[in-house]
Amino acid sequence: MEYKFRPQGVCSQEMVVDIENGIIRKVQIVGGCAGNTVGISNLLVGMTVEEAIKRLKGIPCGYRGTSCPDQMAKGLEEIQKKIG
Repeated sequence: MEYKFRPQGVCSQEMVVDIENGIIRKVQIVGGCAGNTVGISNLLVGMTVEEAIKRLKGIPCGYRGTSCPDQMAKGLEEIQKKIG
């Protein structure tokens, strides 16, 4: 199932994640630093939602206090709440 969310406090504008049976099947990040967002997307494919949150949560980007990886973790946490 495909889920979309808008990250806060970072350059990227939208994150789209396809999750099937708790496994991330596809990730698209709109906006942000192309190399980083494509890299994050490729690394997450095949990973469980729980593992992705564990690895990405709390990563900062400079002075912002958050980052695209951190925002991905927060979005995945929200998705988890919805799907149980």
